Amino acid sequence: MAHQAQIHEWQERSKAFEPLDLKKVQQPLTELDNHLTLRSYIVGYSLTDADLTVWKALRSNRIAFGYIKGGALVSVWRWFSFIAETENPSIEQAKPTEKTVDEGASYDIGLQGTERGVVTRFPPEPSGYLHIGHAKAALLNEYFAHKKYKGTMILRFDDTNPSKEKQEYQDSIVKDCELLGVRPDKVTYTSDYFQDLYDRCVQMIKDGHAYADNTPQEQLRDEREKRIESSHRNASVEDSLAHFEEMKSGSEEGTKWFIRAKMDMSSNNGAMRDPVIYRCNPEPHHRTGSTWKIYPTYDFACPVVDSVEGITHALRTTEYNDRDPQYQWFIQVLNLRGVYNWNFSRMNFIRTLLSKRKLTKLVDSGIVWGWDDPRMATVRGIRRRGMTIPALQEFILKQGPSKNINFQDWTSFWATNKKYIDPVAGRYTAVEKLNHVKCTIAGAPEAARTEERELHAKNADVGKKKVVFSKNIILDQADAQSFADDEEITLMNWGNAIVRKKHYSLNPLNMAASVAGADSRTVTKLELELRLQGDVKKTSKKITWLSTDQELVPVTLYDFDYLITKDKPDPEDSLEDILSHDTEFKTEALADCNVAELKEDAIVQFDRKGFFRIDRAFKHGESVMAFNIPTGKKM
Repeated sequence: MAHQAQIHEWQERSKAFEPLDLKKVQQPLTELDNHLTLRSYIVGYSLTDADLTVWKALRSNRIAFGYIKGGALVSVWRWFSFIAETENPSIEQAKPTEKTVDEGASYDIGLQGTERGVVTRFPPEPSGYLHIGHAKAALLNEYFAHKKYKGTMILRFDDTNPSKEKQEYQDSIVKDCELLGVRPDKVTYTSDYFQDLYDRCVQMIKDGHAYADNTPQEQLRDEREKRIESSHRNASVEDSLAHFEEMKSGSEEGTKWFIRAKMDMSSNNGAMRDPVIYRCNPEPHHRTGSTWKIYPTYDFACPVVDSVEGITHALRTTEYNDRDPQYQWFIQVLNLRGVYNWNFSRMNFIRTLLSKRKLTKLVDSGIVWGWDDPRMATVRGIRRRGMTIPALQEFILKQGPSKNINFQDWTSFWATNKKYIDPVAGRYTAVEKLNHVKCTIAGAPEAARTEERELHAKNADVGKKKVVFSKNIILDQADAQSFADDEEITLMNWGNAIVRKKHYSLNPLNMAASVAGADSRTVTKLELELRLQGDVKKTSKKITWLSTDQELVPVTLYDFDYLITKDKPDPEDSLEDILSHDTEFKTEALADCNVAELKEDAIVQFDRKGFFRIDRAFKHGESVMAFNIPTGKKM
């Protein structure tokens, strides 16, 4: 009864989607989007009349349909496309199915204290571009703050290391958050709190909770590992404060010192063995200039600023597990307002680098084109490769806040993306330039004929394209090689034809292969006979082709492989030892005349060649540049 009541409720609510007024439908659409965030169906785990009624209401309202198609409501568009593709709601009396769908991970993780409000934060360091791991942290913090608990989410730049940070990175992070659909309620900077952090460090020294140290780096590491106290650990407060002031001045002597928290050198947890909390760095800061010569470490600044800014739940990856006691130590010693810690697993993929240091090295050495290289696991990189933001959001949110650590294959990631691009990608044709085969077709019209066809056979909304039919066409060499004499083939989007004659030339470069017994001949020309009465269902070869009686568009088709050879790289692995040196593949091709109209960022399918994102639109004298989009098969 409750199930039927919910269905009836949504059937009634569907009336709110009928007004041809965007202001009137925005609120109910937003409510629907929130409802569908982790659901595949509106009610329960299979198709019901609730889905059919709401789907039809949205499809029949051009205002509402245009709004959701424009990407404003990610979850609604995902659900809408899924229902359209799998359930065919245009059938008047569609029946519910028994199909069930994995709803993804549970977000009922038992966060404490949520009844008093929830404020989360995403604190990236502006030392590089966001990668897929950052995307998960950003989306989960945004989800818990805005959708799960109707709270507040802060984007805070952890800008405490002027040697690595740039305004360029800061600007890119803001843009990437926008692309991810992460909309923080506030943007803040740790650098805004430098005076407060300095004052608190002075107080820690005075209270006996911190001290100045100048132990050489290697010795410091060895002593911490062996749980040996520094010779400066019990120095006087006056000495430590004097050294801190020397650090603050940025003098040569000051650069040799640092401040350590006095925690517990005998602890089994290495993070508690007197971590460094302040360093001297005379380099100018990209926001504060030369005002400061000393900077707090992340471990010290994070709990302080979290508490001061009113963060209630510090959600971060499980690599911080050992540092949670350290975090809470600072809260207690500094008498700060409490903050809850919750850790979720980092998103790891096989044969993927997520180390900022190594990613920076790839960029700086010119191994990749930049931070947005389609081989990089940055947000910019995977988007440039062709990942859509709705698919990225769905994939990450379905991973949820689990603590389980594992390495994922990219196949499911790109398979999620295919669900979004397949229903809306226009279909075009491209033929490889190298050794393409010219064909003459007996029975074709004497004069070239142009017809309008659907860009997508299953989605008329994608638009139309021109298809040119004539006696003169070109095919891929590989297709021509596969034909037998008098074989009947199908020319896609035209009809059947019979292979009447093949013309060959002997490639001098392949003479050795010929001597060895292999066929080194190149097909130079084909003679075909059109047979439109033939049954396309009975032919085994469906062939793409292009009439030469049109303005063919030059296209460079790119494909890519992994940047590294090791499935699960270790932090200590040398980049040179695991780097793959053959990761970019180019194919020059000719495409149909419609491709000249494609804009940058368009996602299309070249029949029998795959899905592609247009990275550079057509300009006279400059070919189209298109990147292959994986679809769930091995990259």
